[in-house]
Amino acid sequence: MPMLESLNQFLIKNIWILIVLSIWELIWKAIAMWKASKNNHKMWFSIILIINTAGILPILYIVFTKKNKKKSK
Repeated sequence: MPMLESLNQFLIKNIWILIVLSIWELIWKAIAMWKASKNNHKMWFSIILIINTAGILPILYIVFTKKNKKKSK
């Protein structure tokens, strides 16, 4: 487990990386959850709430629902 120990030491020395990543995730998660609730997508709201993906899942949700709205108009 030396790899985990070195990762742990790296993150302790560079705590700002965790802080920035947490803020990044929080912002994208909040936007995506707001849009999911506005669009009455209860399943997406729950998935975005539970799964932490460093902002990837919320960004994908926002991008794909935006494209679907344009097509329906």
